Amino acid sequence: MADEVRTDEDQAQQEVEQEVELDELETLQRERDELVDTLQRVQADFENFRKRAARDQASLVTRAHERLVKELLPVLDDLEEAKLEEGVALVARSLADTLRKEGLEEVQTEGKFDPHVHEALLSQPSEAEEGAVVQVIQKGYRLGDRVLRPARVVVAAPKAPLEDA
Repeated sequence: MADEVRTDEDQAQQEVEQEVELDELETLQRERDELVDTLQRVQADFENFRKRAARDQASLVTRAHERLVKELLPVLDDLEEAKLEEGVALVARSLADTLRKEGLEEVQTEGKFDPHVHEALLSQPSEAEEGAVVQVIQKGYRLGDRVLRPARVVVAAPKAPLEDA
C-alpha cells in the first residue's frame, strides 16, 4: 500500500511537472509569436522607409534639376535678345536645345489668358477678344508639369462701349 501511495504521489508529481512544462511551452510559443509579429512589423516599416526614401530621392533630383534650369533661364533670355551676331544666335539655339532635352518647354501664349501659366502685366484695348493675350513681354517656361516662370503678357481689355454723339 505504501508503494501505491508512492506511485500515486510520483504520478501526481509527474502530472504537475507536465503541466508546468506545458505552461512554459505555451509561454514560449506566445513569446515566439509576439517576436515574429514584431519582426514582421519592423520588416514592413523598413520596406515603407525604403520606398519613401526612394521617392524623396527622386523628388530631390527633380528639384535640383528644376533649380538649375530656373537659374539658366535669364541666360537664355539674354542670349535671345542679343542675336546681333550669328555666333550668339548659335549659342542661344544650342542652350535652348539643351534645356529642351532636359524637359524645358515654353508656355503657350496664343489664345486666352490663363492665370496658371501667364502673368498679366498690362491690359490694353485691342481688336482681339477680351482676355486674349495680345503681346508677350517675357516668355514663360515649364519643366514637366511645373511652371518655372509664368509668361509675362499683355491682355486685351474689354472693348470700350461706343458713345453716341
